[in-house]
Amino acid sequence: MIHQYQNNGYNIVLDVNSGCVHVVDQMGYDVIACLDRLCQDQTAETIQSEETKKAVLEELSDKYSEKELLSLLPDLAELAKEGQLFAPDTHESCIGEVMKRKTVVKALCLHIAHDCNLACKYCFAEEGEYHGRRALMSFEVGKKALDFLIANSGSRRNLEVDFFGGEPLMNWQVVKDLVAYGREQEKKYDKHFRFTLTTNGVLLNDEIQEFLNKEMDNVVLSLDGRKEVNDAMRPFRNGKGSYDLIVPKFQKLADSRDQIRYYVRGTFTRNNLDFSKDVMHFADLGFKQMSIEPVVGDETDPYAIRKEDLPQIFDEYDKLAQYMIQREKEGKGFNFFHFMIDLEGGPCIAKRLSGCGSGTEYLAVTPWGDFYPCHQFVGDEDFLMGNVDEGITKPEIAEAFRGCNVYSKEKCRNCFAKFYCSGGCMANAYHFEGSLNEAYDIGCEMERKRVECAIMIKAALADLGESEA
Repeated sequence: MIHQYQNNGYNIVLDVNSGCVHVVDQMGYDVIACLDRLCQDQTAETIQSEETKKAVLEELSDKYSEKELLSLLPDLAELAKEGQLFAPDTHESCIGEVMKRKTVVKALCLHIAHDCNLACKYCFAEEGEYHGRRALMSFEVGKKALDFLIANSGSRRNLEVDFFGGEPLMNWQVVKDLVAYGREQEKKYDKHFRFTLTTNGVLLNDEIQEFLNKEMDNVVLSLDGRKEVNDAMRPFRNGKGSYDLIVPKFQKLADSRDQIRYYVRGTFTRNNLDFSKDVMHFADLGFKQMSIEPVVGDETDPYAIRKEDLPQIFDEYDKLAQYMIQREKEGKGFNFFHFMIDLEGGPCIAKRLSGCGSGTEYLAVTPWGDFYPCHQFVGDEDFLMGNVDEGITKPEIAEAFRGCNVYSKEKCRNCFAKFYCSGGCMANAYHFEGSLNEAYDIGCEMERKRVECAIMIKAALADLGESEA
């Protein structure tokens, strides 16, 4: 299975099953496309067969000479022989082993505060309440959650805990106490906690910053971009915007962390489909690590992204990719989360096939200690898996999530991006399509475009490196 596309002057061929990327000239691009159409089984032998040669010449002799075309086929046949082009799918046979492997819990999302001091208009957590009541997690509940994680982590040493909300800084003392408790347990059980925290920055101060820099492996800073964009969607409850208060704090924190181990994370909506300008604004503010996510909302929400918005969104990703290349040439590069792609190692095969691990390796914990597969399921009683006192009481929910993979979803089977998104977000699939084994179409379209841009950036930066050598 191959995927071909042209972007920013590059002819790119992705061999999906091997992960190999080929940047080719126009003739190579056309010949590979021809072979993909002509051959049912593109092996080295069939590519060099007399029948294939004849068919290629018939289709392309009006554009290229016979000598050029015939001289290229042996090179393509060699790539096929080496498993770098038209590689067979050897991954589906691994599904059984992935399904049978013993799953350990390695990460928790602690909903330390079901409360918030902002009133973001697109908030899926309903200003931190998650379809329920406002609440702050107690130290006792958090302690039991960390104990559960340790007890169910098997031999895995590195464990991840994200302090989430609502707004975690509204329960700051408990955050500090749980970090201290986790550090004590590390010594007893030979574990290492990687703590992260997501904040809107309203309560951020020097004391909190110092603690974050000492204890948090990563910090996510919520900001939607330009002042007018941010303040329209992320106001206080009195309607006043949050931008002027939080941006200086975020800049100070990012600099204090040497511009690493943090993300400025925004959300774009139908109100700012020109979101590349918001990422450029992040860069102008001096941030080096950033992300901007498409809003997920019901189609009745005025800010929700619709199918007809996709062409403009694709154009924005192209603009952003070209801007990033230019910034890199100027020595002012930055990282954009959705364009960060590993074309050499990448995730292990289990991750490529089955995704983020929600409901199996990763759980969300409410302030009163209930377990859900992830934060986007919190409040939906159909997905209540257990609690910190009893453990997992509905293992069948975990089994349903364990059964999700890129081959259990028909829409994923023939998608070129399946080994990069691993089937996409199961919460979005469930909420928009009614099944964990479906795929959220609008999200899939955006993911495919992001993968294409990410690969093109790699090609452009490789060219940049060669020109500088």
